[in-house]
Amino acid sequence: MLLKQFLRIGLVGFSKKSCRSFTKQPDFTKNTYQIERGFYNYLQEPHLNYFKKILGDDGNRVITDESLLEHYNIDWFKNVKGSSKVVLKPKTTEEVSKIVSYCNANKLAVCTQGGNTGYSAGAVPVFDEVILSMELMNQILDIDVNSGNVVCQSGIVLENLDNILAEKGMMVPLDLGAKGSCQIGGNVATNAGGLRLVRYGNMHGNVLGLEVVKANGEVLDCLKVVRKDNSGLHIKNLFIGSEGTLGIITKVALRCPIRPKTQHVAFLGLQNYEKVLKTLRKCRQDLDEIISAIEVMDSLSLEWGEQHTKLSSPIGRYPYYLLIETSGSNEQHDEAKIQGFLESALNGHYILNGVVTGEPSKVKSLWAIRERLPEGFKNHGWVGMYDLSMPTDQFYNVVDELRTYLKNSADYVFGFGHLGDGNLHLHVITKKYDKRLETDVEKFLMDKILPMKGSMSSEHGLGFIKRKYLPAVNSSESYHFMTDLKKLLDPNRILNPYKVFP
Repeated sequence: MLLKQFLRIGLVGFSKKSCRSFTKQPDFTKNTYQIERGFYNYLQEPHLNYFKKILGDDGNRVITDESLLEHYNIDWFKNVKGSSKVVLKPKTTEEVSKIVSYCNANKLAVCTQGGNTGYSAGAVPVFDEVILSMELMNQILDIDVNSGNVVCQSGIVLENLDNILAEKGMMVPLDLGAKGSCQIGGNVATNAGGLRLVRYGNMHGNVLGLEVVKANGEVLDCLKVVRKDNSGLHIKNLFIGSEGTLGIITKVALRCPIRPKTQHVAFLGLQNYEKVLKTLRKCRQDLDEIISAIEVMDSLSLEWGEQHTKLSSPIGRYPYYLLIETSGSNEQHDEAKIQGFLESALNGHYILNGVVTGEPSKVKSLWAIRERLPEGFKNHGWVGMYDLSMPTDQFYNVVDELRTYLKNSADYVFGFGHLGDGNLHLHVITKKYDKRLETDVEKFLMDKILPMKGSMSSEHGLGFIKRKYLPAVNSSESYHFMTDLKKLLDPNRILNPYKVFP
């Protein structure tokens, strides 16, 4: 019988499969990946004096203390490390413009950084680039409750913006596991998708306008707030997903949907992936108008999460798990719909067991099982994080085939992700970085994904780690058009060098 009452999520011990976790400190990226530094100038005292003239000399906005710099030089997953000697913290577009103009004139490379939560090492320096941290550009400039949009600076943290919009009955159409740290500018720069893309779409579909500082310091005003505008080219779209390589996003106008009044989450256990697909189809048939997320995990993924977060499955052990969220405006209607779907799925032998809740704190607890899965990556060693899009029927074929292909070459291979939009997060974990292993995995995945017309970078961007994919996954015409844009907008290549463009 389906468990209609939410079961408390308790603590569990480590599984029999030992987790070899340790605190790691990555080597410099230039050493690990054998990259040559570009022909940029090195930071000198006159440069620092100029930055202090703009931002002040109190040490809070021009940071040179080595103990503080480390936080900005290492990516969140501790896979790469730069050697920047300065972090600059502007508060206004005008300050960004002056800094970038000066860097362009003096051939100083710039790495723009938001919350530094990216998967592809796109927001940390490779060498000694000037780090431009957007964390102090965190102001909301306007909220229009009638039109349903917000204008804000790019450095505001996603969760902070969403909490403020909640007071107006609105929401950010994006939800990420890193929402407590990631910034809106970074979300736009990587064209983030997130947990509820199946309902709200990615950032490309929700950004109304942008303000961008070009490589020469010129401010490009594309900060329109209307949803319909056919007056010429949509220039803002060039910068959505460009990862700071074409310009620096300083302000964002964002479409904000009405916040749902009711929300339910079901956590289900399933026997095999064929049943997962049947449940997915039934979910769409029965719940289409209220679905907001459909997430999938396999047993190995959940075991990893339990080992590193102490959160456990509320329904016991199953080969596969689905997390389905619905949201709407009528509590009785939505509860009846999801209960009917679950009872039908259970009686039809689609699912083996499950729990469902509409209580906010318990909804949050169930989501934590899925959202916190990547936490253990930081301290295990090297993590190859592959962000793939493909037909949903191929999701776990790829995972299983890679496990067989690698045999004992990796400590762990597992996958989980956004089943509703066909986005698989596949992870290969070893104690240390192995270039040959990385090359083998990439070739294997390219040979699998590209014939399906899939994507090797679905929502995390190319950054530094995946820049080699750009010419491989695009037609030669598209690739050369992108590189021509880079040359046009950033002729000195000072903006986020070594990223995206090989």
